Amino acid sequence: MTSVLLLGSTGSIGTQTLDLVRRDRAEEGATLSVTGLAAHSSWEALLEQAREFDVQHLALADPQAAALARAQLPPGTRLYEGTQGVQELIHACTFDTAVHGIVGCAGLPASVEILKLGKRLALANKESLVAAGEHLMALAAKTGAEILPVDSEHSAVFQCLRGENRQRLRRVLLTCSGGPLRLTPTHELEGVLPAQALRHPNWDMGPRISIGSASLMNKALEIVELHHLFELSPEQIEVVIHPQSIVHSMVEFVDGAVIAHMGTPDMRGPIHHALYAPDRPPSPVKGFDLKAFSTLEFEAPDPNRFPALTLGYDCIRAGQDAGCVLNAADEIAVQAFLEGRIRFTDMNRVHHTALEQRQGDDSSIEALMEADKRARAHARQAVQAISPPDSPIVLPRQ
Repeated sequence: MTSVLLLGSTGSIGTQTLDLVRRDRAEEGATLSVTGLAAHSSWEALLEQAREFDVQHLALADPQAAALARAQLPPGTRLYEGTQGVQELIHACTFDTAVHGIVGCAGLPASVEILKLGKRLALANKESLVAAGEHLMALAAKTGAEILPVDSEHSAVFQCLRGENRQRLRRVLLTCSGGPLRLTPTHELEGVLPAQALRHPNWDMGPRISIGSASLMNKALEIVELHHLFELSPEQIEVVIHPQSIVHSMVEFVDGAVIAHMGTPDMRGPIHHALYAPDRPPSPVKGFDLKAFSTLEFEAPDPNRFPALTLGYDCIRAGQDAGCVLNAADEIAVQAFLEGRIRFTDMNRVHHTALEQRQGDDSSIEALMEADKRARAHARQAVQAISPPDSPIVLPRQ
């Protein structure tokens, strides 16, 4: 039996993880159990999950939500709350694998605590590695902890490299769909509305990742994540647009061989792999489908349409706190865009403003958390300096 701690249990990653656990429990000889659940503020959904999966250790980051939940806690259930609640949960419950689906740099302290315990970390919180990749990889090596990526592309690379000699790797081809704005004329991007940018053609994801998929900022962050996970130079990472989202990524070796990981766009695939690796038990994920796999297209990203993409490479070359600052600025920029305070194309201005003011201190996790705070302040100032949108152009549904 593998015991699972699930962080971000009411979000997209969390609910899909619980779907896999639910299916596992329905089979004879179940192998998964849930020992801890954490959410931000969705207390009613959290309590429903706790009752269904018989979980007695819970955490809510929002104190107001925690106060409401306390009145309805199942008997014997312990609730941890506030900014330290997740860390307290990590140390209070017994688990083998932590599925980390918290969004944003707020998930970094949890990643640190899990790795300190030497546990398997199924990581969907890419921001942890973007902000503090060198520290986390060193910590994992020190404690013997294992980091298994849950991002579909990084999981694909992880699986393609299994058993291979990393010294024979030439490059990684990191795929992306191009998002909902791939065919939108570049002169119309300034008027894109949040609803349009959120309309991903293939994946059902949270708001921040969906907006990042429209701008390719999400891919820029994944470039930094890929660099840390597999010790890749910028020259070894190439982004390729693949509209069908069937090829999740490819690796190319020095002999010219290219190995691709393929599958339908279903996040339960990489989650399932992280829960069971190196085993491959049956899953609900659909395999080869002639109709879905019949057309596979690839194209190079347009740098004029996706200027954010180059920032991922810039952050690898700059090192220090660059990834941390970029991630923090993007969190502020995306929220401002979703609230209608800046235009879609203004987000890139916010990113550059924060990066230009970074101090470079990456001496510790604490120093990076301070860099994160400064970058958010600089990003907020940049948002305030931008003239608010007038009448955005409403683009036709694609």
